[in-house]
Amino acid sequence: MLSHKLLPKRLLSKTFKQLTLGTLAAILTALPLQAGQRLHFIFGPINISLGIDSLDTFAREGVVTRELADYMRLAGVDDEQKALFREALNTRADINAVQMSRFLNTPTGEAILERVGYLISIRGGRNGKFALRGAMIKAALDQKEGLTLLNVLNNLPVNMQFNLKDILQTADYVDLLGRGTDSVIEEMRELSAQQAKKETPVNFSTLPDIRQPGPYGVAPERVLTLKDEKRQRTFNVLLFQPQKFPEGKIPVVIISHGLASRPQDFSDRAKQLASYGYLVALPQHPGSDFQQVQNMLAGLSRELYNVNEFIDRPLDISYVIDELEVRNNREFGGRLELKNVGVMGHSFGGYGALAVAGAPIDFKKLEEVCGRRIWGPNLSLLLQCRALELPRKEYNFRDERVTSALVINPVTSAIFGSQGLNQVKIPVMIGAGSSDPATPAVIEQLQAFVWVNTADKYLVLVKGQAHVNFSQLDASIKALIDSFPDLTLPKQQILDEYANSILVGFAEVYVSKNEAYRPFLTSAYGQYISQEPNTLYLVGADADVPLSDVFNRLRPGSTPAISSPRVLNKN
Repeated sequence: MLSHKLLPKRLLSKTFKQLTLGTLAAILTALPLQAGQRLHFIFGPINISLGIDSLDTFAREGVVTRELADYMRLAGVDDEQKALFREALNTRADINAVQMSRFLNTPTGEAILERVGYLISIRGGRNGKFALRGAMIKAALDQKEGLTLLNVLNNLPVNMQFNLKDILQTADYVDLLGRGTDSVIEEMRELSAQQAKKETPVNFSTLPDIRQPGPYGVAPERVLTLKDEKRQRTFNVLLFQPQKFPEGKIPVVIISHGLASRPQDFSDRAKQLASYGYLVALPQHPGSDFQQVQNMLAGLSRELYNVNEFIDRPLDISYVIDELEVRNNREFGGRLELKNVGVMGHSFGGYGALAVAGAPIDFKKLEEVCGRRIWGPNLSLLLQCRALELPRKEYNFRDERVTSALVINPVTSAIFGSQGLNQVKIPVMIGAGSSDPATPAVIEQLQAFVWVNTADKYLVLVKGQAHVNFSQLDASIKALIDSFPDLTLPKQQILDEYANSILVGFAEVYVSKNEAYRPFLTSAYGQYISQEPNTLYLVGADADVPLSDVFNRLRPGSTPAISSPRVLNKN
C-alpha cells in the first residue's frame, strides 16, 4: 500500500483532474469491458462514450483511432502520457488468480470493489463491483494474456460508466490530503523548532545513545501458549527478557502486532527494550494475524480478519497481564511490576493499545463515517467500518494496570472519534508517517493527538514512513517496488534507530519512572537524531492548539460533497 508521495514523480506532474481518461486507466488498473462495447463518461446530464475497440487497437498496435484522438485531445494527454497509458494497458501483473479470487470474495475485498464500483458502475448506475470482480478473475485465469488492463477490458460482460462527479470529488479528497499532509509537515517542523528553543539545553552527545542496545543483554526468547477458557481462545506469546535483570522491580511492556503481522515482526523492538532491563511480551492475535491471511489465501477461511478481533485484541492484552500475574511469584520472585504496564501497538495493534488505555468504540461516529459515499485514500476505513457488524453495546476494555501507551500508525478516526479518544487520560505517544496510505497521518494520528485527553502526550512524525517495514516484504513485492525507477523508499535503518530510541525513552519515563530519561522525549532530541531523507519531528502537548488550528484551516469550500472538511475539523 503506497501513497501518492511514493509514486514516480513523472506521474505526479499534473493533477488527477487534468489527466482524465489516460490517468484513470493507469491508476484504476481494473477497468474491464468486452471489445465492441463502450465506456460511458457521465457528468450530470452529459453522457459521452468511447468504444473499447479503440483502446484495444491503441494497446496492441499503438494506433490512435480518430475517436480516441478526440478524447486524448479533450483530456490534454501529451506524448509521454500516451506512452504511459499504453504501457498501463499492456503491463501484465503476475498474480495468483485463485488467491486473488479468494481475497476479492472476502468482506474486505468486496468492500474495496464496492467503493470502486461507485466510481465505475454498470451502465445505468448500478454498482459495478460484481462485474469488475468477474472480469479481473477471468483475466487472471487467462494463461496466455494474463491480468492486464486490456485483458480485463475485454472480459467485462456489460457496458460500464465512469461517474465523473464522484471521481473528481475523490480526486479533490486526494488533493486535500496531500495539501494537508504538506501543511502538517511544515507546521511540525516549525513547532518542533519552537519547542526546542524553549527547552533546557542538553548536550546529547554526553548522554547514553539509546539508539543502541542497552547494558543488560538479551536472553533467548521464550514462547508461551495461553488459553483463555472464558473466550475459548488459544494464542502464543513471545517473551523477551534481559540476560540478567537489574535490581528492583522488573518493568513490563506488551507489544501488539498489526493486521496480517506476527509477534516476531517486532522482535527487534522487544530485544531493544529487554536490553534495558524490561520483560517484553508479544501476543499473537489469531484471527487477524499473518496465519489468518495465509488461511484465507489457501481457501481455509473467507475472512482476511475476523470481526470479533475488535473485542479479542484488547482482551488478549489484558489476558497476558493476567498470565504474568499468575507466573510472577513462581518465575520472577514477585518482582514484575504489573500495576504499571506499558503497551505498544502498531496499526490494528494501536487500536488495541488505545482501547485498553480507555478509548471506547463510538458506533455513532462509525455510522457517520462509514455511511459516506466517498471515502478517499484512507484504507484503514476498510478495517474500522467492519466494527459495525459487532453487537451494539458499550464496550469497556480499559485496563487500569496499563498506565502508558505508545502507538505507531494506529487506526483511530472512525472507530474512536473525538469522543472516544477524549477518554484516554494516561500518557500517550503517537507515531505517524507522512507517506502512510493505510492510516494517513492527517486523518488517523494527528487528529488523535489533538483528541487524546492528557497533558503527557507526544506526537512523532517521520517523513517518508509508509506504515510497513519494507525490509520484511516478500521477494515478489520487493521486485514490484524495485521496478519503479523513481520510487523513493524510507531508509529502514534510520526508522529502526528512531523506533529504538523513542521506545526506550518513553518506556523509561512512563513505565520505569526514570526522570533521567525525560530529555529523550524533547523536540531537541528529535532534532538531534533526525536524519535525511526521513526527517523526524517530535512535539509535546504544547502543539495541541496549533495543530488543531491547522486542521481548521484545511476546510476548503471547493469540496462540499466529500467528508474531508469534517475529517480535518477538531470537532
